[in-house]
Amino acid sequence: MDGGTRMKTRLRADLCAAMKRGGRREAALVRSLIAALDNAEAVPARPEQASLVRHDFGSRSADVERRRLSDQQVRDVLASEIEQRERAAAELDRLGEREQAALLRADALSATRYLAG
Repeated sequence: MDGGTRMKTRLRADLCAAMKRGGRREAALVRSLIAALDNAEAVPARPEQASLVRHDFGSRSADVERRRLSDQQVRDVLASEIEQRERAAAELDRLGEREQAALLRADALSATRYLAG
């Protein structure tokens, strides 16, 4: 099992737990981390590919193998997500939106638990 799959399995378990507890903010954070990993696993489109190709529903002809992420690539994606939240919090502070900034900082801090593996 590659690093991305392992981390998404952990994140999905944490998402279920957060939803059961009613932790909406934590669930939203975990969903966004899963989405970031999904995006990192996406195979870039080749320039020669048509922008729109029609396929029969269920034909699976449009399926493409996902990239496998190493543990380091997973950490890089998560670190980037944390950094984005910290930069956004700094900007919100600059604009006087202290409450929103504090929420983003709390999200960033919460996400750091996934950096250890």
